Amino acid sequence: MHGRIIFLNGTSSSGKSSIARELLDVLEEPWFHMPVDAFHRMRTSREIGADRLPEVLHRTWRGYHRAVAGMAAAGNNVVVDHVLSEEWRLADCLELFEPREVVLVGVRCSPEETERRERERGDRPVGLAARQYGRVHAHGVYDIECDTTTTSPADCARAIAAFLPHRPSPTAFERLRAAAEVSGR
Repeated sequence: MHGRIIFLNGTSSSGKSSIARELLDVLEEPWFHMPVDAFHRMRTSREIGADRLPEVLHRTWRGYHRAVAGMAAAGNNVVVDHVLSEEWRLADCLELFEPREVVLVGVRCSPEETERRERERGDRPVGLAARQYGRVHAHGVYDIECDTTTTSPADCARAIAAFLPHRPSPTAFERLRAAAEVSGR
């Protein structure tokens, strides 16, 4: 039996991790929250030169995708919070994940609110979410979307949980994979 993946995609500071934590409380079955930030925190704290940083980050993201795929292939349900700000990240996930088992969730938040959250958090550069916004949602296809500008993470989690039994066929991942196959990516 293959595990399901709730794939939360949105800019930095859009509320993905907060929704993921709430999902663990509202979902009946056991689920694992695998945040990409946890993988970045596992890396050595030693300074990485600017010339090597893109390669290291690329390998980190690829490893993260494979860890998520492995957990789901072993039958575990996984909540992922991700930033699809580069096209290759989605392409990699489309190849690795069982598309029928992925619920792709668009997590949106106004630029003003993400900027406020960035300033409040202090661990993200102010303006990061604004730079990501157009790219993160560029693929344009979701199973369900939520906007955390005014909706609480708990309400978003409840909406996602209520949606799970009514997943569409084909799913957003199935449609995206089919489109990628047609375009030869």
